[in-house]
Amino acid sequence: MLKNNIEVDVKVKCIEAGTTQAKLAEDVGTTPSYVNRLIKKNENIVNKTFVQMLETLGYDIELKYVKRD
Repeated sequence: MLKNNIEVDVKVKCIEAGTTQAKLAEDVGTTPSYVNRLIKKNENIVNKTFVQMLETLGYDIELKYVKRD
């Protein structure tokens, strides 16, 4: 089980950085609609098979975000 809510996490990180998802998309070189689709479908960011393998091994997944210096 992926314990993070990626949609909320990205929105919070955008707020912390003082940016929008549209600006984030521009900076990454993609469209705002593509960024929105990725965020709303967690399995596209964290591969569903990867999650299933770790669940089978008895693990949940938690993403940890570490700000670079």
